[in-house]
Amino acid sequence: MNKMTLPTVTLLISTYNWPEALDLVLKSVLAQKVMPEEVIIADDGSRQETIDLVKKYQQNFPVTLIHEWHEDNGFRKTIILNKALKKAKGDYIVQVDGDIILQKNFIKDHKENAVQGFFIKGSRGRLTANKSKSILKSKHIDISSLHSGVQSRINATRLPLLSPIFHKDDFKTRNVKGCNFAFWKADMLAVNGYNNDLAGWGHEDIEFPARLVNNGVKRRQLKMTAVCFHIHHELRSRSSEDTNLRVYEEVVEQHIVRCTNGIDQV
Repeated sequence: MNKMTLPTVTLLISTYNWPEALDLVLKSVLAQKVMPEEVIIADDGSRQETIDLVKKYQQNFPVTLIHEWHEDNGFRKTIILNKALKKAKGDYIVQVDGDIILQKNFIKDHKENAVQGFFIKGSRGRLTANKSKSILKSKHIDISSLHSGVQSRINATRLPLLSPIFHKDDFKTRNVKGCNFAFWKADMLAVNGYNNDLAGWGHEDIEFPARLVNNGVKRRQLKMTAVCFHIHHELRSRSSEDTNLRVYEEVVEQHIVRCTNGIDQV
């Protein structure tokens, strides 16, 4: 498949116990100029409020909306991502977090930038705490880089004609973020998906693409296209960060391609 043949897309949204933010994310999906072929919510054990919210959206959602949930047993994001990915039918996976509002061309832009042999490192605009509070209250998702309370303005600006300036195709993975990340399903399966052994917050979103790189897949950076906005929140516990970082460093140093406990094991 080349760039002229647009892939079928599964939009993968990770979430945990923040239905107010997930509501805005799903509203922004419904506002897309080009819809994904399916949406899968990877839920790391949210309470009933999130379950009820997704059920409400499922009643009238224009494409398949799957809620993949498992019991809350600590931070097990990699496991729930793998469970969700196992159900994905799209050729191409576009991954965001449950606190990311999508600009209306987000899926269109990702489809048009999908190229075999590459994964995408996207970027995000940031919303201040006050701006986030206002949006969560008003549920108003039409956001512009020109609005007050929007930070990282280059990342928040959509100018596709200028986007190639920022491509920087290479094999770097240290700054990949799962909040705006896209990859071919076949490439993901070849490296056995996410590493289930990475428990707790931190670096699952660089360890997985590091194995993609070790398998010959290059990184393409996107800016000024596939724009999205990050709702402000307090940081979660990072007690596992150093342990997970060491796993990533081993993958890089030892050129590991497949993890031993990944999508095939869920």
